[in-house]
Amino acid sequence: MNQWKETLVTVFHDGDEARARAMVAQWGAQPRKIRALLEAMLEDADALVRQTAAFALGELGGASSARRLERQLALEESRGDYDGESVATVITQALGRLEDASARASLVRRLHRLVASPKPEHSDVSTVARALWRSRHPEFIPIVQQALQRLAPAASRSLHGLLALLEKSPEELRVWVLEPSVPLEQKTAVLTLLEEDIPDELLAVLPMFISSAHALVETAVGQKGTASYHCDRLFTLLLLHRERLLPALPSEAGAELRALARRLVAALSPNCSLGAAVVLQHVGQREDIPLLEANRPAEPILAKVFDEAAQALRQLPPD
Repeated sequence: MNQWKETLVTVFHDGDEARARAMVAQWGAQPRKIRALLEAMLEDADALVRQTAAFALGELGGASSARRLERQLALEESRGDYDGESVATVITQALGRLEDASARASLVRRLHRLVASPKPEHSDVSTVARALWRSRHPEFIPIVQQALQRLAPAASRSLHGLLALLEKSPEELRVWVLEPSVPLEQKTAVLTLLEEDIPDELLAVLPMFISSAHALVETAVGQKGTASYHCDRLFTLLLLHRERLLPALPSEAGAELRALARRLVAALSPNCSLGAAVVLQHVGQREDIPLLEANRPAEPILAKVFDEAAQALRQLPPD
């Protein structure tokens, strides 16, 4: 078990969550033994060990995991240091994956504590919003509404996005995305939350986001700001779930996405231009190769992304 523990910590630290989940499932037949080990890991002085234990308890699931994680969350918050914050983030994410009602209650209490704090960090509120979206429930609507009344705008963007997702039907959301009066930051928040989980009924909203981003393209190309960041988050969402999302796009939306990516490979924002290049790698055509080559960055690591996109398009059959 000690060897398993060391390997699990290494795998989690390397960011291989799929393998970490498989390792936890491997010991699923001995839940008492693995739970005892994980709870002991939560008392370790090393924050990375505690993070790994929190993640694994979230994978084990159940009411007992939810109760233990909430107790640990209070301990980590009381530390008041970076290590405590890092573990609290993983615990919040783990609670969002649990289906138990007590886990939802824990997340709500975490949100209440953040709202009551003098200057809550946007990143902390965003982490809770993502967890609430993953475990979405109608009971969250009044809670989020109340939180928005007390939070400053800088900390509340993700909650605006969460409220839109919780309140609106897919048809209403399609209209909302195209409404010019809706702040762009709120639309971006919705895209960020959908990275966490995008249900089938919201797939039809993606073409609206592509059209909305297309209307911003001139600003996004020439400036590092909200418009380019919005396009970057759209690319991130589509690429994160590309095997599911890209084939589901209607042909018109796919063509509009390709046109958007063609313009944004020249974006001033490096993240936006890199995202555009990778999108072209998946939805582009052979005639996009000269465009990629013309906008290839000088920096070697960034240039490699463009080179790989162009190479992938060279493998396509001629028209």
